[in-house]
Amino acid sequence: MKRRIARSIPAALASAGMLAAGELPVRQVILYKHGVAFFERSGDLAAGESAKLDFKAADMDDVLKSLTLEESGGGKVTGVRYDSSQPLANRLADFPFKLGERQSLAQFLDQLKGARVEIQYGTQPIKGSILSGRLTADKDNKELSKETLVVLTEAGDLRSIDLNAVQSLRLADPSLQLQLREYLTAVSNSRNKDQRSVYIDSADKRGRKLTASYMIPMPAWKSSYRLIFPPSGDATLEGWAIVDNTTADDWTNIKLSVVSGRPISFVTKLYDPKFMFRPNAELAEDRAVAPEIYVGGVIGGALRDGTALGIPSAPMAAKSMKVFERPQQFASVQKAPSAVVVSADGREMGELFEYNFATPVTVKRNESAMIPFLQQKLTTRKLLMYSDHSSPNPRNAAELTNSTGKTLDGGPVTVYDGAYAGEALMETLKATDKRLISYGIDLGTRVTTLLDSSSNIVREVHLRKGIVTAKSAARETTTYTVKNVDAKSKTLIIERQLRDGYKLINIKPSETTTKSNRFEVKLAAGQELQVPITEERQIEESFGASDVNRDLVAVWTQNKALTPAGRQGLERILAKQDEISEAGNQMNIATAEQGDILKDQERLRQNLGSLNRVAGQQELVQKYVKDLADQETKIAQLRDSVSVLRRKKIALESELGSLIEKLEF
Repeated sequence: MKRRIARSIPAALASAGMLAAGELPVRQVILYKHGVAFFERSGDLAAGESAKLDFKAADMDDVLKSLTLEESGGGKVTGVRYDSSQPLANRLADFPFKLGERQSLAQFLDQLKGARVEIQYGTQPIKGSILSGRLTADKDNKELSKETLVVLTEAGDLRSIDLNAVQSLRLADPSLQLQLREYLTAVSNSRNKDQRSVYIDSADKRGRKLTASYMIPMPAWKSSYRLIFPPSGDATLEGWAIVDNTTADDWTNIKLSVVSGRPISFVTKLYDPKFMFRPNAELAEDRAVAPEIYVGGVIGGALRDGTALGIPSAPMAAKSMKVFERPQQFASVQKAPSAVVVSADGREMGELFEYNFATPVTVKRNESAMIPFLQQKLTTRKLLMYSDHSSPNPRNAAELTNSTGKTLDGGPVTVYDGAYAGEALMETLKATDKRLISYGIDLGTRVTTLLDSSSNIVREVHLRKGIVTAKSAARETTTYTVKNVDAKSKTLIIERQLRDGYKLINIKPSETTTKSNRFEVKLAAGQELQVPITEERQIEESFGASDVNRDLVAVWTQNKALTPAGRQGLERILAKQDEISEAGNQMNIATAEQGDILKDQERLRQNLGSLNRVAGQQELVQKYVKDLADQETKIAQLRDSVSVLRRKKIALESELGSLIEKLEF
């Protein structure tokens, strides 16, 4: 039978003094809505025993950020150790020995030359220092080897020891034992690449109880509701908390709480070693001078842009609807609340709200659970909600007033009204607050809309410091025609989106949100009615008083926005503008006449040039000369007239400016 020489290694490892760290079971879990959870572990530890906590590698940043420790009896934690994030090969490189695959005990001990050992060899104890470890061929079977350890005993003898006959071997150096323990721990933990261990050490020489608490990433707990309408009275609201245990530990009879709210949380890289960049610095005189290479020139020189200088250019910045018939409702079918025992107490925690389950909870690892946390009557009112103008039918809705005294976390709501009636989503609802939910389409009510826009209505006109300000309003009226074809009365909520600059004129909303106005309408059985909603938008225009024209004044006067004094002042401005306009027209006429005369003079000069070369045309030449002289006189008169008109226009414009500056209404 073949011998197994490798069995000596486990014996050596067992004698290395390795102690298993104590485990701390999970005692309490608090789940939040923003992706983290609070864990509390506690357990009893023996004197000098370290506690061990195992985590996923991705959780270590949060553990290092949030871990707190407490020892009963006045004990003190001396330190916290944890597995490094470095690769296994890098961590093992610093040890003075290696444990290779299928390595013999003799080969391992050969790396510890000089180390003191205590050996139990049969009935004889041997103490000494390792000289060497080696494998020798067996005489009977050359394929097998014999493990031999050569030791320098305390008496000074060199002694060869057959390791197969050794009962126990112990490393006498405590630091070497600790190194071997750490080496084996690193190798053991590396088998699970996603697991990291945290060790909590204590110097207390007596047993004690250790409590460790921390935050780690966890799936957010989810809430799910059932809203159950009875034949009469308020509805019952059931709340269920859905929790997921994605850890590697079973939650056995733990204290569980779920918290509604979103405290701020973030990830900080604390687990991975952080190396800071340090610039190289040296004296300029210590640097060698490099040779400089000059390129040849090009004809015309290089362009002065980035391309010519060798700088690369930057990259370029790169509803359908289906209508279903309503399900038939059977009077004999009535949905009752679930037969569950709710043992959750709620309490405010600042801006947060905690549901604390009084009964211990058990959730195995990689399992999820639904736990009831609420079953109470809720103040409710059945309504119809019309907010989608693309649909002719409003929605079945309910107004929920949170009369439970607790914060209701947001989540889906399944509605039962005798039978299944639909589903809705509800935002987080604080105590005494109310919320509308819609869960179906009401085919027994139809709504149509008609929009009517009116022209601007001038409200005010003012003139100050030469600026005319006119305030007007544009009105829009939307008429909702609502018809109830069912033989029962209903309450309809019309929701209109708020628009910047618009305000209501003829009606007040029953409720206003940050985004809309809501108008409540009572509908009798079979009734048809109209609901007009008028909104007005204020418009303000400003322009210079010199730009006022008669059309604007006519509009302002028609709407009675002008006071008598304001109208008189604007009439004076208009009269002065007329004078300026008349002076300008006269200037234009005189200038145009000058131009016509100059063109005619050019014609006469061309004719004179031709006649001077023809004999017998003296009489006609004299006539043209006289016409030119008369035209020159006329041009002089027109030039003087234009000059006078220009001065007059300038004076009138100055008078207009003074008038506008002094006028105010």
